[in-house]
Amino acid sequence: MSSRVNLFAPEVRANPYALYAELRRHNPVCQVDPGGMWAVARAEDVVAAFKNPKVFSSEGLRQTYRPEWIPNYPIADSMLVMDPPDHTRLRTLISRAFGPSVQTRLEPRIREHAKQVIAGLPAGRSVDFVEHFAFPVPIAVVGELVGITNHPKIKDWMEVITQFTSVGSDLERQAQMRATVNEIREYFEDVLEARRREPREDLVSDLMRARLDGQALTHTELMGFLMLLLLGGLETTVHLLSYSARRLQEQPELMTRLRAEPALIPRFIEEALRHGSPIQGLVRLAMEDVELGGVRIPKGGRVLLLVASANRDEALFPDPDRFDMDRPVGQHSLPFGHGIHFCLGAQLARLEARLALEALLARFSRLTPGDGPVRFNVSVIMRGALSLPLVPHED
Repeated sequence: MSSRVNLFAPEVRANPYALYAELRRHNPVCQVDPGGMWAVARAEDVVAAFKNPKVFSSEGLRQTYRPEWIPNYPIADSMLVMDPPDHTRLRTLISRAFGPSVQTRLEPRIREHAKQVIAGLPAGRSVDFVEHFAFPVPIAVVGELVGITNHPKIKDWMEVITQFTSVGSDLERQAQMRATVNEIREYFEDVLEARRREPREDLVSDLMRARLDGQALTHTELMGFLMLLLLGGLETTVHLLSYSARRLQEQPELMTRLRAEPALIPRFIEEALRHGSPIQGLVRLAMEDVELGGVRIPKGGRVLLLVASANRDEALFPDPDRFDMDRPVGQHSLPFGHGIHFCLGAQLARLEARLALEALLARFSRLTPGDGPVRFNVSVIMRGALSLPLVPHED
């Protein structure tokens, strides 16, 4: 591979995994476009970087979310972009209000939401499975947590902000992004003010009450977490569900098997997370000159840890491009990151996916292609369908 590849090239967006395989074989650490980031493709090197946050700092992600043209994006103030000790303090506080009890409390409601969503799908007609299946379940969950259920603009917001890393120098898209972020900030300002006046039994109120050594979350930290919950809590699960539906359509024998053995759904989900990683890459900043994978990365270099490539690394997964839900238990991929930044909402996302798929499989026997093409987002961090036309069949 002699020239720098562009991760936003249409052929790469259509199938990034062919490129990732080539990188692993020939250029496991190399510069790519956009921006000349240092892409890291092999699992061993990705894990090594995750384990060394002092050298591979999350400041790289902060820089990604704080370009000159948008100084007030709350994600850039969230724990996603922090290193210890600030990250440790914030994660400890948030963990107390986001533990297993939340899942126990939410599970009956998620199951009911999933059943309602599936009941609303028209059998035998083409339907966008992103809009009518993958999106409604997680938005209902986030609504339960922070009170934004049925907000009329939530899907529009998501379509805009999930394209953040592809905006570049496009002035019109920059203006659209600023306007959307300002709308979301204003909404969350109202949510926080309402909870201050009248606390509820929800995650926002729990976070506002949380204390560590007498310290509470600041207003900026609360805003950062709410935006992170909106983005991470929705986007990852939406992409997981849409990929799962697409996999069931492309491999109908999987749908038949799971309908006969619903207990296998969690194994299907784990393989979907590995094979079709919603998270493609996470950005870090090299805090010093460092060697990784035999390549010297200069201090200040922005490093893209290709999680999706690590999840298909031949060194860990035999025949990695094959979807195989019977892979040995214990073969751990990295669908939700690794180390100190492992996603707090990972188990909740798995729960949502399981309950949504249980409801889908209980009603429908097969999925076939619908009207129109599958349309993907453009991002170095996340990958998933923006539209997925499928026809669900009951017979």
